Amino acid sequence: MIKVGITGQSGFIGTHLFNYLNLKKENIKTIPFRDSFFEDRQQLKEFVKDCDAIVHLAAMNRHGDPRVIYDTNLKLVKTLIDALEETGSLPHVMFSSSTQETRDNLYGKSKLDGRLLFEQWAERNGTRFTGFVIPNVFGPFGNPYYNSVVATFCHQLTHNEEPRIENDAELKLIYVNELTDLIYRKILEQKKDNVIRIEVASTAGISVSGILGLLVSYRKDYFESNSFPLLDSTFKVNLFNTFRSYIDHSSHYPVHLKKNTDDRGSFIETIRSSSEGQFSFSTTNPGITRGNHFHTRKIERFIVIKGKAVIRLRKTGTSEVLDFELDGENPSFVDMPVWFTHNITNTGTGELVTLFWINEFYNPDDPDTFFEEV
Repeated sequence: MIKVGITGQSGFIGTHLFNYLNLKKENIKTIPFRDSFFEDRQQLKEFVKDCDAIVHLAAMNRHGDPRVIYDTNLKLVKTLIDALEETGSLPHVMFSSSTQETRDNLYGKSKLDGRLLFEQWAERNGTRFTGFVIPNVFGPFGNPYYNSVVATFCHQLTHNEEPRIENDAELKLIYVNELTDLIYRKILEQKKDNVIRIEVASTAGISVSGILGLLVSYRKDYFESNSFPLLDSTFKVNLFNTFRSYIDHSSHYPVHLKKNTDDRGSFIETIRSSSEGQFSFSTTNPGITRGNHFHTRKIERFIVIKGKAVIRLRKTGTSEVLDFELDGENPSFVDMPVWFTHNITNTGTGELVTLFWINEFYNPDDPDTFFEEV
């Protein structure tokens, strides 16, 4: 069991890494970190003593004064090194640097100088250090106007704002789940006295205008026709899941379907999709609950066509529960966001019939299903 602490645990990458490592309980025990530890020397020393590995993510990305960014980031590195040296702790330290290391700006310089300070500490003490030089990271729940242009565009397009391109640059991107898996695999490596720098490979390359074009098409398909767009690459699935995470779920769902009725009965169109997927249905007896699990990559729709139900969602790591009432007399659906544990309960007196659509066929060897009570 490897005890892992993450500075910047509450940030964008930190939250994803903390959640991902907590899925690996057979190998990993996470040591909680709070930003206040940097202001409390004793708490920080206790933290570093508890860790076999520390992933240092805490940093400032943006500020009106670039010198504040540089000074803040170097202070965080030096404070952590001081705590390590004062306690004689020698965990495997991993540091998130940036491809901006080579650019002429103080943020990039803070990352380069911080990495070099950690390398010097590791060499003095004969211990491990890994410096990750990371391209642009995107994924669900990033802070708009701070973490990435993807986060900003997704927020704007799901909140009736119109994005503007200021610099149509070519971007090298990595999805946050891909990055957290890379860090996890590096944590598991049992090497000694190894100071290395890893250029993290991007998994997608696309222009800013290309990103915006895809996201605009997602908004049109998803909001105007309730349609799932063409998701013919892993990058597009990841970008669509990122887009969906910025929707105000509490006001958007449930989405009611058009019910066409005449003397023959009724016809309801349930799903339009330009992507392949798997359809299924379930029947549920009164008072019974199904689910209590979440997915990290799957796109899933629940459609109630008969009976009454409540669908509940809760973002992992939070306490707020969203409740949605659905009734087959007026068929409607709720789509499950990634990293939201969810369930469905038959609240009626008769049989509940629910249709399901998911964007990938079920694979028992890789189900992407993690059980957690809502």
